Amino acid sequence: MTETVRTWRHIPQRYNLTGSKCLQCGNVFFPSRIICPECRRKGKLQDMKFSGKGKIHSYSVINTPTDEFKDIAPYVVAIVELEEGAKITTQIVDCDPDSIEICDDVEMVFRRVREEGEDGVISYGFKFKPRR
Repeated sequence: MTETVRTWRHIPQRYNLTGSKCLQCGNVFFPSRIICPECRRKGKLQDMKFSGKGKIHSYSVINTPTDEFKDIAPYVVAIVELEEGAKITTQIVDCDPDSIEICDDVEMVFRRVREEGEDGVISYGFKFKPRR
């Protein structure tokens, strides 16, 4: 599958912060799942849109990235725990990497992710920034 095709197939997840919630046990997942790992087949999952607000659970400052991301180094990649309980791996933007701390409040923003292939297709998606 080419990167362009993959991009189009993942538009719902990339442009909306949506996941699923198990109506049986209450667990929340990102990305969406079709089977609850806790309840297995007993669980009934419902689509859910997240608020886009959360806290930094863990993070790392990337100083030596791959070639694709060398122009933006250093940058922060974090695990964010959303207000609804799901955890998501994301980039933290619009801040000094040295100012980030665990438990900082963050919110979702829409940003350019990358430019792909010879066609120059620009992919956009969500990232997070500190709430000040």
